[in-house]
Amino acid sequence: MLTDPMSELLTPKQVAQAIGVSESSLKRWCDRGLIETVKTPGGHRRMTAAGVMDFLRGRNQPLVRPELLGLPSNTGRTQRVLDRASDQFHSALAAGDEELCRQILLDLYLASHRLCEVFDLVFAPAYHRIGQRWQCREVEVYQERRGVEIGLRILGELRRLLPDLPSDAPSAFGGAWEGDPYQLPSALCELTLREAGWQATNLGSSLPASTLEAALAENRPRLFWLSVSALPDEDDFVEQLSRFSELAGASRTAVAVGGRALTESLRQRIGCSACCDNLQQLQSFAASLHPAANSQQDPRETNHERQDGPR
Repeated sequence: MLTDPMSELLTPKQVAQAIGVSESSLKRWCDRGLIETVKTPGGHRRMTAAGVMDFLRGRNQPLVRPELLGLPSNTGRTQRVLDRASDQFHSALAAGDEELCRQILLDLYLASHRLCEVFDLVFAPAYHRIGQRWQCREVEVYQERRGVEIGLRILGELRRLLPDLPSDAPSAFGGAWEGDPYQLPSALCELTLREAGWQATNLGSSLPASTLEAALAENRPRLFWLSVSALPDEDDFVEQLSRFSELAGASRTAVAVGGRALTESLRQRIGCSACCDNLQQLQSFAASLHPAANSQQDPRETNHERQDGPR
């Protein structure tokens, strides 16, 4: 059954109650363009959760009833610091506490931390520790698998909360190389680029070179990322990537490769536009290709431009 998109929109009353202001104040902010609104077929004003979150990022405006926005009940009520959040997120992940995991990441997002920083300094280290503990038999297989499912659901929620992109946003495609079953790294790439103003599409994991070439030929994106967390055959990868890079060059597509399987010796054997050690490097590389997209979506710049809004 298809979902009516209007049923997912928020009323002014819901949003006003969620952030603890009067409906008249909220409507004034909407009239000033501080909160994006849409109109129903009947002419009623509605807001998206993404638009409200974009408005709230980096502000001191409290969330009184975040559950009205579909968020965990304690969202926005605790201060999250990146260097401490990794331990908190890891503990919640190992315990299977999905609500706390959601709250930690959403609080960091509301605090205007860039997603690439959150992913590099909180998300990825927590999953790395879970993986190490699994290898040492300190956690069970089900805990590791459960953690992955929790992460995928939260990333899906963050994707829905990102602001809509303009129709002329540069396009990016990507996924994990054949034999690489890991889903999270490529999903992180997609969100990193979408926050940076790119119309990014994650194609998934364990993708044969032939289908990556088809995606390149049919879509001709400005950027193509390749995640390589696991490589069954390095020689085959080098050969296939060389062909892919040639095709990308003919399409004027930049290729960025990254992942824990990308060793220093392997880097010396491959040719691509960029080798990225983390998501902050990926975002920086993307910014070098299309600076306007990155500056348009930087939350810290956006909040500075809106400094005349409510305190």
